[in-house]
Amino acid sequence: MRRLNYDGTVGRTVNYRSHSDGESDGRFDLERCGGESASTVVREGATLAVGLDVAVPPDVAAEALRDTRSWPDWGPALDAVESDDRHVARGTRGRVRVGGAWLPFRVTACNGRRWEWRVAGVPATGHRVDSYAGESDRSRVVIEVPVVAAWYVPVCRRALDRFAALVESRSRERSDGSTDTDA
Repeated sequence: MRRLNYDGTVGRTVNYRSHSDGESDGRFDLERCGGESASTVVREGATLAVGLDVAVPPDVAAEALRDTRSWPDWGPALDAVESDDRHVARGTRGRVRVGGAWLPFRVTACNGRRWEWRVAGVPATGHRVDSYAGESDRSRVVIEVPVVAAWYVPVCRRALDRFAALVESRSRERSDGSTDTDA
């Protein structure tokens, strides 16, 4: 287990193992979330924190997580996004297309490495990036899901897998001297 540091707080991460891989770790059991995701699920009060380590610095992960243009690339529930703000900040508004329907959204809180939003007026997921003390080249991306929406955890696990692949690929391209035309 590793200690995470997010805004001065320290937390614990517990690896989730589905029943298909053996016994549950006992912390939280979602049964057969599917896939081979290395993501974890930890209950934090009334929230389930679905997290995944990514091989990029926290600031890089946070910027990518706040980039509205890339949301459909990694968010399996989102078909499209429209917003005047490329990177979310508190008060950012726009709309997302989910299953063919356009729904309004508003970012209700944002501090750079953590943001929350409401979709169609309903509190939705929170998003954050945790850093590891002494390890500046990796971070942990977390999607916070209300416990009452536990059914959404497998979607978040898939989103985090896609997010990690996207940001790690972009990071490798930049380190190899390539450029990203959308950056």
